[in-house]
Amino acid sequence: MTLKHLRAVIAWGGLATLIMIPIAVATKSEYLQYRGPIYIAAGFAGIVALAVLLVQPLLAAGLLLRLPIQLGRVVHRWCGIVLLLAIAAHVVGLWITSPPDMIDALTFRAPTLFSVFGVVGLWALLATALLAAIRKKRWLRPQVWRFSHVFAASVVVAASVSHAMLIEGTMGALSKAALCAAVLCALLWTVWQVKPWRGVHRRQRSRR
Repeated sequence: MTLKHLRAVIAWGGLATLIMIPIAVATKSEYLQYRGPIYIAAGFAGIVALAVLLVQPLLAAGLLLRLPIQLGRVVHRWCGIVLLLAIAAHVVGLWITSPPDMIDALTFRAPTLFSVFGVVGLWALLATALLAAIRKKRWLRPQVWRFSHVFAASVVVAASVSHAMLIEGTMGALSKAALCAAVLCALLWTVWQVKPWRGVHRRQRSRR
């Protein structure tokens, strides 16, 4: 096995570990004993969404080893659909189990801070998806579109990580913290590599 293959195996193995351990811990959580199937499914949908956020920026920027950037971007788009479906299942499941709480959360009247972060992440995700949908319409300059998409995605990640960390739920504290830290690091690494502000800044300065 060459060094490149070994690095790829370690990288992909690390990603798989970061994703699977919180899920495995959640399946054995004592909190599941007091919840119905719809609530449990909604909770696991949230975990899946957080896991997708780990790979999304890496796929978009071609930073996953042994995966061509063009193929990575195709997978990125499909993972975006999975992310939307997971969040939809998360929100709908919580709505079914407790409509008053969801109404308070969506209207920013909930007393808990994690609800605020969750709703901010939801709207930022919808904005990110809308930007992705209009990309081929050419309504925005490529530099502006890229900056806007990365900014909205960054809000999604920041809000989602804050939402997850503030909830005392089925994911174990250490495994959840490790996954959230990895999600943030993946975003920061991608932003540093892509530098979406460069083209926008030059274009703005040239117009002054």
